[in-house]
Amino acid sequence: MKKSIYTILILFVLSACSKDNFQDEDILEYVDPFIGTGFHGHTFPGVVLPNGMVQLSPDTRVNGWDASSGYHYSDSTILGFSHTHLSGTGIGDMGDVLVLPFVGEKSNALKATFLKENESAEVGAYKVKFDNGISAELSASLRAGFHKYIFPEGETPKVQFDLGHTLQLTWDHQPISSQIEVIDAYTIRGTKVTCGWSFDDPVHFYAKFSEPIIEQVFTENGVEVKSGKSVEGKLLKLFLTFNPSIKDLKIKVGISSVSQEGAEKNLNQEIDHWDIETVKSNAISEWKKRLDKILIETADETIKKNFYTGMYHSLIAPITFQDVDGSYRGMDKKIHINTVGINYSVFSMWDTFRALHPLLTIIEPGQTGEYVKNLLQKYDEGGMLPKWPLSANYTSTMVGYPAVSIIADAFSKGLVDEKYLDKALEASIFSSEYHPEIVNKLSEKRAKTLMGLPNKYVNLGSGLIPADSTSESVSYGLEMAYYDWCISLLAQRAKNDSITEKYQERSKYYAHYFDPNTGFMRGRNADETWKEPFSPKYSNHENGDFTEGNAYQWSWFVPHDVNGLISLFGSEKLFSEKLDELFSESSEIEGEHASADITGLIGQYAHGNEPSHHTAYLYNYVGESWKTQSLIDQILYGLYSPTPEGICGNEDVGQMSAWYILNALGFYQVAPGESIYTIGRPIIDKASIQLENGIFEVEVKNNSKENKYVKEVYLNGKKLETLFFDHDEIKAGGQLLFEMTNKPIR
Repeated sequence: MKKSIYTILILFVLSACSKDNFQDEDILEYVDPFIGTGFHGHTFPGVVLPNGMVQLSPDTRVNGWDASSGYHYSDSTILGFSHTHLSGTGIGDMGDVLVLPFVGEKSNALKATFLKENESAEVGAYKVKFDNGISAELSASLRAGFHKYIFPEGETPKVQFDLGHTLQLTWDHQPISSQIEVIDAYTIRGTKVTCGWSFDDPVHFYAKFSEPIIEQVFTENGVEVKSGKSVEGKLLKLFLTFNPSIKDLKIKVGISSVSQEGAEKNLNQEIDHWDIETVKSNAISEWKKRLDKILIETADETIKKNFYTGMYHSLIAPITFQDVDGSYRGMDKKIHINTVGINYSVFSMWDTFRALHPLLTIIEPGQTGEYVKNLLQKYDEGGMLPKWPLSANYTSTMVGYPAVSIIADAFSKGLVDEKYLDKALEASIFSSEYHPEIVNKLSEKRAKTLMGLPNKYVNLGSGLIPADSTSESVSYGLEMAYYDWCISLLAQRAKNDSITEKYQERSKYYAHYFDPNTGFMRGRNADETWKEPFSPKYSNHENGDFTEGNAYQWSWFVPHDVNGLISLFGSEKLFSEKLDELFSESSEIEGEHASADITGLIGQYAHGNEPSHHTAYLYNYVGESWKTQSLIDQILYGLYSPTPEGICGNEDVGQMSAWYILNALGFYQVAPGESIYTIGRPIIDKASIQLENGIFEVEVKNNSKENKYVKEVYLNGKKLETLFFDHDEIKAGGQLLFEMTNKPIR
């Protein structure tokens, strides 16, 4: 009874006071969209709303790994401003409907140079002044972009629309067809279809101009097309000229995956005026509502910039993939109408199940439930749960069937109506099996290659993914064991004992890959002999035994059964010593074709890629939490900075940022699917987290860079006797209180 009264008192005090302590600060000032645009972060600096279907941003390059978002901070040339981009991915796509203002003669290779001091980006706005004197300012709504161009005195304003512009042409991405129609002096519309990472991707647009067009010229592959007001082609461009007396030109562009009419509706409903300040103000308002979910106190400006930019990056995707009237293009490539809910795209689930989606279960619980329902909707439309759905295409990128992790975690935290449980279990089981009829019906070459093939061996009963016939076999085996554990939790929730038992057994298949003689997970052939030669530092990108990593990094991926992994080593002492070796070994990576994703190294630990993201917390399972705290401190302060190069690997659609946010708050979820968090090393002084039903406060006493060790932790006034707590203990609000010290507590 005393505990209940104390908890109620805490909740009352927090709800009355906590947000008042933070409300005077403009947290959007700490968002820097340039963070992650250098090195291999692959973010973009342009304008986007939370879950925005439009990402209006400059494109500075089209080829190479660092063109994945279309922009790299080191560049000083802009090809134009396109309306769709991916944030932080390791593969590029989109870059649709490129617009470039220019003066002088048209050419097939227009571009603009600029100085970095003439470029700026903030929430709701991107600005740049070209060396030729043109100033550009961008903003956006959810489904439409807004351009404002100011031309220099004495020059005739001109604009190019380029529908042949496609990111990463050298990776077999290519435009398929395009069409543009000039409707009247103020309006154009068109369609672009590409084949890239997204195999079949039509983008329709509808654009309006604040001033009348006085001349139009179409070209196809650089050759002028003598035609009327509508032209079809493949590498189609439209050059528009405006009255020389005009200095200020505004353009607004709506897009749709459904139709040109849908693009028109989207534009007219979302931006029915010509005031860019109103568009910016609306964008700022939307971002403030979302970023206000977590307010922090710290005297360290670097932490604030990393934290709130991380929040910004974490909420860009999944993106809205639906028109204002509810119409959308489904996984079956048919047009559907949503009467309830929203259809989404860009679920980077192999990356984001680890930290982004657990973060969203705290700050966006309602939306988390909507994401799960949308994944089940995609299962109904396409026949399988997607791995990496992009523009109504499966893509099947990365390992296993990670959607089941997100689904199981949402159910474990009570965020999805139980009426969806049977469908969730059905979809998860089906997607964990090998179904050649599904593989064969997919038109995407990449999807045919990657969808479900390793599952075949599990279905045959061996439980081993053989290294002599399957690339990345160890990574598939380890991840599928974890996903099968997630399925067992769903089955247990549904009271299906036979399925629970079956998938619990499958979740133990990780042990097939453990070699007790070396202490590593490693490739094993169909006859169960070890694949030779073997070096734990060796990496062979896409053709080795590990996905984007090596044995050092992958040997720890058993998040669902850490105690079982410890037993494979023989003792907690041997486990801990091997873990020490991971962080103290040299950072040399062997292999002529080693994965470029292995970045952010501490020893052989690679923070720049997702499989390592839980590893520092494994010390908590063997009574050595001070090692976890020291490592988390090293990562937070050493591998994140508020600079273009400040993310040590692909940002991966919010995952790298969400990891920072959770860890800055002092806790992390090692095994999504089970609603348990474990204690780390907080670096903020105080945080107020707005939940659906209250406020959850984190307070850190005696916090400093020197005091990186946790002395004691209290949850809702009661001292934590372990390093773990349940989501249920915080979902209605409360307080997590840390007392820090400069000495490790052994």
